[in-house]
Amino acid sequence: MEFITIDFETATAQRDSPCEIGLTFVSGGQIVDTKSWLIKPMYDEFDYFNILIHGIRPEQVADKPEFNELWKEIKPLVENKFLIAHNAGFDISVLRRTLEAYQLPFPTLNYSCSYIFSKKVWQGLPAYDLKTLCKVNNIDLKHHRAGADSKATAELTLKAFEIAGVSSLDDFSEKLKTTVGQLYEGGYRPSETKRIYKPKDLSKIVGDPTKHNPDSIFYGRTVVFTGALSSMVRAEAQQTIADIGGIIGNSVTKDTDFLVIGQQDYRVVGDDGMSIKQVKAIKLIEKGSTLEILSEDDFLKNL
Repeated sequence: MEFITIDFETATAQRDSPCEIGLTFVSGGQIVDTKSWLIKPMYDEFDYFNILIHGIRPEQVADKPEFNELWKEIKPLVENKFLIAHNAGFDISVLRRTLEAYQLPFPTLNYSCSYIFSKKVWQGLPAYDLKTLCKVNNIDLKHHRAGADSKATAELTLKAFEIAGVSSLDDFSEKLKTTVGQLYEGGYRPSETKRIYKPKDLSKIVGDPTKHNPDSIFYGRTVVFTGALSSMVRAEAQQTIADIGGIIGNSVTKDTDFLVIGQQDYRVVGDDGMSIKQVKAIKLIEKGSTLEILSEDDFLKNL
């Protein structure tokens, strides 16, 4: 199976600020080439934090072409190809947002995320970032430069495909429990993992009647959580709601009164940063539901 791995480095937190792109080309189960290009960001700005990560400075790209100029060379390389990125939610959105910023049409291609399918191949690891996975698989990595990261991603993907027995795109659904994303002129369909969700048995969370607070906005109301809270673990937050006299929900339904949103993992939820629960909540609100979406700060203020 032929594929291309892609990696971007950005000048700022904005997705449309690429300062380097790397592509590694795989054919016949072998890496055949790696290419990288420095890019002058369209806004001509750099965040200090980003420089600390990748080491690319403004003066290094001052005389380099902007992305719209490079795209004439890069587009033929990726058009109608299969791309893989480690954290595709980031890299593919950099591609999309930058094309949109320059008012350029999307190419037609398929893509997938090695971060997501690595979880299916190497189960039980403490982390699935590129550095950790390369260390586990003895892959050399000079981290946070686009060419090196794309090459390491290609080596990692080859190992993953060998272990999982993947030889075509048709294998992704069954063997990697992952859908293949698509870009096409006018839109895109994200790559997603097919997760088997086992809801937590919330019947074990029993509130303390002596702590019930009828004046609380959560008293007698159904509260659902999504994402990771920074102030406490979810179980503690659920126990707090139960003690107040609220009802804990596993999923968003028409009976949900509050959805509390913590920090989302963009590598899982995608570049829009919304979980399935949040998407469903927004749809219910649009249909007239009185459900309220609360940030963690709002949640804490109302305890």
